[in-house]
Parts: sequence; structure tokens; C-alpha cells
Amino acid sequence: MTPEELLRHYDDATLWSTGCGLPVNEAYERALSVRQLRINRGEVPRGYKIGFTNRTIWPRYGVYAPIWGTVWDTTLAFCEGEGEIDLAGTAQPRLEPECVFGLRATPPARATLADLRACLEWVAPGFEIVQSHMPDWKFTAADTVADSGLHARLLVGTRRAADTLPADAASFEQQLASARITLRRGEERIDEGRGANVLDGPLHALLHFLQALRDCPGATDLQPGDVVTTGTWTDAWPVRAGETWRADFEGALSPLTVRFR
Repeated sequence: MTPEELLRHYDDATLWSTGCGLPVNEAYERALSVRQLRINRGEVPRGYKIGFTNRTIWPRYGVYAPIWGTVWDTTLAFCEGEGEIDLAGTAQPRLEPECVFGLRATPPARATLADLRACLEWVAPGFEIVQSHMPDWKFTAADTVADSGLHARLLVGTRRAADTLPADAASFEQQLASARITLRRGEERIDEGRGANVLDGPLHALLHFLQALRDCPGATDLQPGDVVTTGTWTDAWPVRAGETWRADFEGALSPLTVRFR
């Protein structure tokens, strides 16, 4: 499919009849062309999403390495503990509870975990709404890349200043990696997870992503003010209008509730 066709499916929430048929590196080229089309029509990139960092769900989806895509001003929202998301225009939406970072600076070349820790402005809980334009969520890794990294929406909860957390990268990462989450739909407990599920911790996921981003020809580097969501701590769960979901995080991340309409 051409970039124009991919964007049309995204805008219309219509399913693809077949996969993209591309190797992963060409799928990123196609995704970057779609990104430029969205910029041309006035959308503003606000950062990135990292997907498939949770190794526990790789066999379920048949994708065995992380992928990434763009987060937009049209898909990003902030709240203080409780928010609302409109599912209109999404395709087969699912919810993922995640750790989100805000950047205060562009990481240096050959950045280490310590460098990344120093570049963080804030940390927050988040709900990413992912979607798939392939029927029944059956896809290849390249399909997920060409499909805008499966990104549909991102709700960021209460932001905590990074300066209130350990300055040492190892201690900072240990606090997030050891934290646990309980995910509920209404009063029903749906799933549990922990920060270490995402490539051993969210800061490690960010480091992996930064290296992949800088290895991708034509990709835009991280910028001050960018938002990066680092991958789901649980499985991705189907959601519907009228539902309310809550993620109870431990430690540095506060609880987050979302209502869908």
C-alpha cells in the first residue's frame, strides 16, 4: 500500500485486506512517509511510542522485537489521575498501561542509562490505546510498523518531576522495574504486570528505542519536550465505549483511570 492508502485506512478506521508485504526496514520508510503526510496537513509530532517491549506477550502476537511509531498532538492528552478517551475513528482498539517519560533534553551520542536519566523532565503513568487495521490482530512485525506503530491515542496521567526520584540511573530503574500494576475494568481485576516486563525496565526500553531511532534513516531524533511511552506492563486488552478502566501502579507512578466514549 502507498502512504496515501495507509493514511486513508487510518483516517477511516477501515481494515486492510492484506498485509503490507514489506520487510521491516521498508515498513519504517513507509511509516515515515505517512508521518510526513500528517505533518503536511498540520498535525504536530509530540514524541514516540515504543511497542512490543513486553517479552511476555511476544509469542501471543508473533512479534519478537520492539517497534516504534509517532505520537501526535491529535492523539495525545493529559489528565490528573482521571481522563476520558473518545474511541471514535479507532480500529479494534485495545488498552495498554505504560510508563511515560517527558524529555528535557536530547540525549547525547552513544547515550548510557545515566545519560538518559539526566535527560528526563518527568515520569507518569499512561494508557496507550493501540489499534490494528489487520483483521483479528493477526499481523507481521512489518505490518505493525507500517500501521503507524499501532498507535491510536495516549492518555498521560499525573506527571511526577524526575528530580523527585533517584538521580542514580540504576536506583531509578530499579524503582520502576520492581513496581507492580493491577489493571481493572470497572471492579473486575483483568490483569497484573510489572515494570521489568518492558525490556527489564522502562529506562532500558527507552535506551533500546533511542538506538533503533538513530539507526533508522530519515527518522527525527528525540527533542526537548518529547513524550515517549515505553510499552505495556500487561497484555493489550480490548476496550469499548462506556467502559471505565483503572491501573493501580506501585511506587513512583500514581493510579490512572480512563472512561471511554
